Amino acid sequence: MKEQPNIRYIKNTDIDYNKWDNCLNNSSNQHIYAASWFLDRAADNWDALVMGDYDFIMPLPVRKKWGISYVYQPDYCQQLGIFPAPSEEITRQFFQKISQLFKYCDTQVNTKTPVENTGIHLKISPHTNYILPLNMNYAGLYSGYSPDAKKNLKKAHKKNLSFVAGIQLDDYLRLKAENPWREFTEEDWNTSKRLIAFGLYKGIGRIYGIYTPANELCAAGYFCKYGNRVTFHDSVANKTGKKSGAMRLLIDGFIRENAGKNTTLDFEGSTVPGIAHFFSGFGSYPETYFLVKYNGLPLPLRWIKS
Repeated sequence: MKEQPNIRYIKNTDIDYNKWDNCLNNSSNQHIYAASWFLDRAADNWDALVMGDYDFIMPLPVRKKWGISYVYQPDYCQQLGIFPAPSEEITRQFFQKISQLFKYCDTQVNTKTPVENTGIHLKISPHTNYILPLNMNYAGLYSGYSPDAKKNLKKAHKKNLSFVAGIQLDDYLRLKAENPWREFTEEDWNTSKRLIAFGLYKGIGRIYGIYTPANELCAAGYFCKYGNRVTFHDSVANKTGKKSGAMRLLIDGFIRENAGKNTTLDFEGSTVPGIAHFFSGFGSYPETYFLVKYNGLPLPLRWIKS
């Protein structure tokens, strides 16, 4: 067996961002969540494991509690793991390195990181994401919608709502602030705002909106492109939007606008049955990624985090 290069643990200040992003950009399993600019804005702090001359990379968002440093999964980062797609042996070496460096690791790895045979005790939980290749024309994509989705889409079209591409960030944030779907901390809010604002600045993100006949913004969603994948990263609807099916119109409008492109729409999953049903109604199909936990904490801390 060919001997693999050593895996180095590199602090954030010593990471070569150019080599990092070049490795990610050339990875078949690339995800926006692992881009240096994204991690800078989503994570409190992140270091890395690097094999060879950035031949394989793995971001490690790190926090400290009770004097113990540990790897955690930042909000807004669905899938991290190893890039490019590693073999089982390379995955084993990376997780062996993690177990030597940290007493606790809680991370979500991408679909191409095989974590079943690492040689250390990991708690592995499958999670489902939904994706839809957009390389067919709109008629072909629409034919893949579920009967329920088609029926509800026709109902929504009768509301005379307008689909608008490229709405302003301030309008989006105002709608989101007025219609929180969960309790947001100031940190949550600022992280979301930073990620969206920078995506718009880089020209890879766009906010789409649905307006009522009275010119009221009733639903909006932020889509961000990275490589050949566009992620439906954030969305909001008010009561009018929810009642009128505006979010279904918004996603359908995005699909119509991007049909025929060599792009995959990433819905960012959901483990919530109703949301999963909604996303799958557009003809998307599931892919599995994994929540991976390593717990080498001393007792009784191990029980607390088990």
